[in-house]
Order: sequence, then C-alpha cells, then structure tokens
Amino acid sequence: MTAINAFETPMTNLPDQIVDAIRSVIGPSPAVLHEPCFTGNEWIYVKECLDSTFVSSVGEFVDRFEVDLARFTGAKHAVAVVNGTAALHIALKLAGVTSGDEVLIPALTFVATANAVTYCNAIPHFVDSEDSTLGVDANKLRDYLVTHTEQRAGQCVNLTSGRVIRALVPMHTFGHPVDLDGLLAIAHDFNIALVEDAAESLGSYYHGQHTGTFGLLGTLSFNGNKTITTGGGGAILTNDAELARHAKHLTTTAKLPHAWEYCHDEIGYNYRMPNLNAALGCAQLEQLPAMLVAKRALFQHYQAVFASLQGIALVTEPAQCQSNYWLQTLLLDVEQASLRDLVLKATNQSGYMTRPAWMLMHELESFRDCPRMDLSVAQSLAERLINIPSSSCLYYA
Repeated sequence: MTAINAFETPMTNLPDQIVDAIRSVIGPSPAVLHEPCFTGNEWIYVKECLDSTFVSSVGEFVDRFEVDLARFTGAKHAVAVVNGTAALHIALKLAGVTSGDEVLIPALTFVATANAVTYCNAIPHFVDSEDSTLGVDANKLRDYLVTHTEQRAGQCVNLTSGRVIRALVPMHTFGHPVDLDGLLAIAHDFNIALVEDAAESLGSYYHGQHTGTFGLLGTLSFNGNKTITTGGGGAILTNDAELARHAKHLTTTAKLPHAWEYCHDEIGYNYRMPNLNAALGCAQLEQLPAMLVAKRALFQHYQAVFASLQGIALVTEPAQCQSNYWLQTLLLDVEQASLRDLVLKATNQSGYMTRPAWMLMHELESFRDCPRMDLSVAQSLAERLINIPSSSCLYYA
C-alpha cells in the first residue's frame, strides 16, 4: 500500500488521519506550533551588544537592523519599534487616524489589529474575508462601501454612524498576501488611507513586491513566534521620507536632539526597539532566506500527504503571490466543520500543537458594538481553520 492510500480511510477517522499525516512529515517527536531557530550569529551579536553596554534604544545594531530590513523588503525606510502593535499604532496616527474615526479591518485577525485602532481613540469597522487569500475581500468591500458610505469634502463617511472612515488595514493572514490591487483601488476611489498589517508576512510577495510596501505605511512583527524574531519587536515600513522621520521621532518620545536638554515637541511614545533586541534581529535576518526555503519545503511535504485526505485541504499561496508560509494551515470542508475541535484535541493529545484561528473580533466583548458588514465568510473560515506545526527548524539545514 502506498503512503497516499494509507490515509484513505473513512471520514469519521479524519482526526486520526491528520495526526498520522503530521507524524509522517515531522516525525514522532512533539512539536510546538512555531518556535524560533537560533543557528547563526545570535550569540555573537548579542554578546557584542552586551560588551558595548548600549543595550537600550541607542546602538549600532538597531540602526543596522533598520538598514538591513529596508534592503530586504525593498522599502525605502524602516523604523524599528518594540512590537508589531506599537508599529501599527504609530502607522495609523501618521495616516491621520484620530479620535472618532472609523478604520476598516478584517474581523478575522489577531486582536492587536483592533487594539491599535482603539489606541488612536478610533473605532474598528469589521469587514469580511475571502476564501482564496483568507484576507479582506476587495470585491465584497467595494460593494459594501458603495451602498453604506458617501463622499463629503473628499472624505469617506459612514452613512449609518456619520463618522469618517479614515483608513483600511488589510492583514496578510498567516503570511498569505491579500488582493492588494483591489484594495489599493478601493483606497484611491473612496479616499481612504491604506495601512498594511504585514505582521505575519515577512518574506511574502504580491506580484513580486514585498508585502508591507504597497500602502502609505506597512507594519511588521518580530514576536517570538514569527518567521524571524527579536524577542519582542516590530517595524514600520514606508517609502515616504517625512513619514519615516516622524515615525522615528514619535517612537523615541518626540525628543528634540540636544547635547543635554530634554525638550519634547509633541506627545511621543517610548516605542524604540532596544539595541539588544536588534542584535538578535540582525542575526536572524541573515538566516531569513534559508528559513523561507525551509518553510516552503515543509509546506511541500505537508501538501504531499494531505492531498490524499478527503474533507480537508492545505491552504496554499494565492495566484501570482509568494507566501512565507508562516503558519501552515488546514481548512476543513464546510461539511466537516463540526470535526474541528476533535482534530484539535487529537493532535494536541498526540504532542503536535495545533490551534484554531482567532475568535472573530466582533465576538470579543470589547468590540461587540463596533460597526460591521456581513461576515459570513470570515465566520465560516474561523470555524474550519486549523494551524499545524510550522517551525522552519523542522526542515532548516
């Protein structure tokens, strides 16, 4: 019997089939969802940073990390900050989001996207996703805006609330690029700023261009579970020199340069990435190309075994896109959605950490009263998505 036929068993055994499929790819040892790999110059650079005593917001590594990050992504400017949420907070402020505005964000996202909107005293406005990218459905959003908004003095106004819709924040779910052409057209036609939440998509490309570089600003995350990590950390990407300057100013407490005086010319934030974290990031960036190769190899091995299973599919990168495959993701058929928790239980009990997608934002107590469009696709996806072990270490040589 071939390896493929070995998995062709009744649908009622799907949870066990999935456990067997994961085991056939990564072996019998327990595996977490995503762990960092430290096999390069991490120890060397961190020691250099410690020896220099410049471990906080000033030092050569944080400056170097920004240069290296801009070079890798193709952005003209990168500003390193303490985490991805801080990056998105500042990016929204720089995009003009202010108190009482609404910001369009996917309901299917990590809570940080919605939290960053509220840090600006703005209101999240939840929009639906599409099956092919797991991200914002541009066609459905356009139809919604046509019937629910109007232009007043060059601003997009929600007809129901009377509030200005200031920005649109697409999120590249699990590293898969969204329909940026469609969303850029919406941003242009409806006078809405586009700010990309590329927290999960370092190393992902839309039509050959790196995610996070299409909108007015983009943001990245380097949390411990991301493709590369700085422990905690994030970055703002932009091609606008003035926005980059202002981002760095705001994230260093808005302190004016002076040899000894402490003068701050606006409300700032203590968001600058510490040099110690950046030292780790510099070493991680050196290994990023090899990590991306390893994550694609892991996807291909998963793809080979899951192709034979009925009732479930492995999520693949959208057409004309290159995903970093940050988290390998299974999607149950609609008819098998009721098996999701059984799959989660079977895999975790077998030592393979798996997780569902996030609870949809409008279902959280903090955001239940926020405006939203029909979210039927996001709801269906949330009920059927399962992330499986995805560490680049599993195939990183």
